[in-house]
Amino acid sequence: MTSSADTYRHQGQRRALVRELRQRGIHDERVLAAIAAVPRHLFFEPAFEAHAYQDKAFPIGEGQTISQPFTVAYQTQLLKLQPTDHVLEVGTGSGYQCAVLLRLTPHVDSIEFNEVLFARTRQLLAHLGASGARLHCGDGSLGLPERAPFDAILVTAGAPSLPPALLRQLRVGGRLVIPVGDNQTQRMVRVTREGAESFVREEFEEFRFVPLLGASGWQQ
Repeated sequence: MTSSADTYRHQGQRRALVRELRQRGIHDERVLAAIAAVPRHLFFEPAFEAHAYQDKAFPIGEGQTISQPFTVAYQTQLLKLQPTDHVLEVGTGSGYQCAVLLRLTPHVDSIEFNEVLFARTRQLLAHLGASGARLHCGDGSLGLPERAPFDAILVTAGAPSLPPALLRQLRVGGRLVIPVGDNQTQRMVRVTREGAESFVREEFEEFRFVPLLGASGWQQ
């Protein structure tokens, strides 16, 4: 477990990271402020803290990674979140993306497939005082119907196709941001629900994510 220390040095490293993300095209100031506010090093074991503010993904065990800061900012920017939005995050992972979302709206549900990660991250978020999200353990490819509809759904793992349950759980006007592709690379996709059976799909840059597991994802 990390400590909860956030020093001036860490804050300076985050400011430098934000400058780098702005240079790479992240322009939503609320997203950049969230990245600047969340102490990413606290999601690392102390031995690996030196990697925390490098713009790269890093292994966290269980075959999973903490996402690259650019990826977190990029996906979050695509969501176009408002403070009143109700968000579902599919793939809690390390909890870092969840902590960023909580800086933008207090209405966050997050679901994690891996029981070991779920237990560890729930404890970590509580330790860091970022326990405002409702955390769930289960098959995120099926969404969270008991908490739907959502204004925004963010999937932090690569899917072979758009999970039908997630589309159904979007509110009209809601946005789904999800990487879709094969096990090597995925295209970032944003789907906006315009009516009961009307959806608009937009495609963006290519990324590489760990696979989305579950009934509408890849088989374990």
